[in-house]
Amino acid sequence: MSTVQITAADVNKLRQQTGAGMMDCKKALTEANGDFEAAIDYLRKKGAKVAASRQDRESNEGVVIAKTTADGKRGVIVEFNCETDFVAKNADFIAFANSIADLAVDKNPGSVEELLSLELDGEKLSDTIISKTGTIGEKVGVSKYETVTGEKVIAYIHGNYRLGVLVALSSNPASADEVGKDVAMQIAAMNPVAIDKADVDSKTIEKELEIAKDQIRAEGKPEEMVEKIAAGKLNKFYKDSTLLNQEFVKDSSKSVSQFLNDVDKGLTVTAFKRVQLGA
Repeated sequence: MSTVQITAADVNKLRQQTGAGMMDCKKALTEANGDFEAAIDYLRKKGAKVAASRQDRESNEGVVIAKTTADGKRGVIVEFNCETDFVAKNADFIAFANSIADLAVDKNPGSVEELLSLELDGEKLSDTIISKTGTIGEKVGVSKYETVTGEKVIAYIHGNYRLGVLVALSSNPASADEVGKDVAMQIAAMNPVAIDKADVDSKTIEKELEIAKDQIRAEGKPEEMVEKIAAGKLNKFYKDSTLLNQEFVKDSSKSVSQFLNDVDKGLTVTAFKRVQLGA
């Protein structure tokens, strides 16, 4: 039992330092006999215990944060998850997710594992997340991390942090931010599988052709027409599912490629990433 009187000011100070609840802070200080460092260790251990006990829980809620470097040459998307929508809407949770994205922007890690090994405010990020699990009382963690580099990268967050997009343009015209946002909104809404026809992987093409041929045969078309009709269906797939060939959402009289070329001759998209919460 502690022989040191634990004051409300002490409890509040520990709460400000750790973000833990008032009762948890009071108990930690009591257990640590008023020693703040020991109390913080106690809370971290409690967090680790909570984290271990919640590993089988689903954490499909959370936020998706998209950001770029100051020069607009690189962007990151981080998905930070929790268990409930209530926590996902909490300002402190969103702020912490933003701090993770800021860390990724600053340090440019190559993977989720590298990101988690970086230090945030003097502590390894993976350890801080364990502590947050104890503080929040839910399983939390980084599930996705994507990066894009290019001449001009634009970041877009859609639907109250439910979806993030990065899009890289081939050049940096005066209207790049506005144009990039329009294209990013296109990607958010239409979910293209690739930039252009040549970027679609062979397995996807084979799958689409197989589905098309099965449909054509089921309609009773003669075998000599199957290949030709399937090729037509594949072209329709390219038009619907590759970014540059899609109808531009804001002006259906143009494709995305035509829209970009009208803005600045030769302007195109060199890369994009789309991360949807829980997908």
